Amino acid sequence: MKNKKGFTLFELLVSISIIAILTALATVSYSLAQRKARDARRTQDMDAVRKAQELFYSQNNYLYAASAAELTTGGFLEKLPTDPKNSGEYVYDFGTWDALSYCFCAKLENSDLDGGKPTGNATDDLCAMGNGDYYCVKQQQ
Repeated sequence: MKNKKGFTLFELLVSISIIAILTALATVSYSLAQRKARDARRTQDMDAVRKAQELFYSQNNYLYAASAAELTTGGFLEKLPTDPKNSGEYVYDFGTWDALSYCFCAKLENSDLDGGKPTGNATDDLCAMGNGDYYCVKQQQ
């Protein structure tokens, strides 16, 4: 009787399929973690703009910045943030700047809600509706 060394074809197929399943699970988990990280960055960016607007408001006769240039040149923001993905529907829409109010929104990737961006003045509609697909900040005063 010969002593054969090596794996059978069945053993190789089983081990390859287990590796493929583990790789697929790791890929899904990694992409979910990336989406969550981009959403965290979006909420931080919107909060940073909100804080800059509120600081501007308190230092400038209780009026908000009417443009991004007022926040950046005034030293309230280094630069206006851009979306981490910055493509397709994931581009920040800062809407219309107004000295009396503001509403800025960012579309989130990890939303369980369906529905697209409302038509018309999207940021005003979003702030009024509170759509779960978006993270919006608006004036506090």
